[in-house]
Amino acid sequence: MTAVREHVISDLRERIASLQGSSARKVGCLPFGVPEIDAVLPGGGLAHGALHEFAGGGGGTVDGAAAALFAAGVAARTKGKIVWCLTRPDLFFPAIAQAGLDPNRVIFVESDREEDVLASMEEALSYGGLGAVVAELVRLPMKASRRLQLAAEKKGTMGLVVRRWRRQTEANDFGQPTASTTRWRVSVAVSEDLPVPGVGRPRWLLELMRVKAGECAEFCVGACDDKGRIHLSTGPGYGSNSTRRSLNSG
Repeated sequence: MTAVREHVISDLRERIASLQGSSARKVGCLPFGVPEIDAVLPGGGLAHGALHEFAGGGGGTVDGAAAALFAAGVAARTKGKIVWCLTRPDLFFPAIAQAGLDPNRVIFVESDREEDVLASMEEALSYGGLGAVVAELVRLPMKASRRLQLAAEKKGTMGLVVRRWRRQTEANDFGQPTASTTRWRVSVAVSEDLPVPGVGRPRWLLELMRVKAGECAEFCVGACDDKGRIHLSTGPGYGSNSTRRSLNSG
């Protein structure tokens, strides 16, 4: 283990320990509150104590940012501090706040290498007492994903991996198998219409590409609001105008 990694992990241990308080293991799921989405997820939501993957529908930065905001919205609806592990400190705080995640809840852990990001995420998951642990990664090897899944199961903390590509060719790695419980792909769609001229609420195409003990599905949704909530939406290419269902946090 390098001196840099030792320093990062040691600092992370101290910061988590100071915030930990009760470390009761979380069980059950975090529902989206949208019946159509929760119905395809075993347990009726995203499982606590499990690893979940998010990626943009394309190799561009716009879809990648949407995937990060979707993960931020999920994290926002959990209870407790959030640890966010990354190699590039380029998160736009107003954007994640707009998705419902208060930056004051987040402990950012910056590393030079993805191996250190994986180590930091595993360490945070192993401590427990957190709302969620997020990591930004290009690749997620099967062996590493199993370690993260086991660490999440042990303490009941939700692990969220945001797959971010630096080059288009790296997006091919997203098709490789991992131990994640769910895998999502997020693509930016045409914004919702407003009754007056202007820019409507952003809209995403969510693709549930993999779910253990479940089936794949896709949904067109309104992007996360300031509570981390989404709602079912429709638009060009996604069916006729129908009643929109609001998403209440779980």
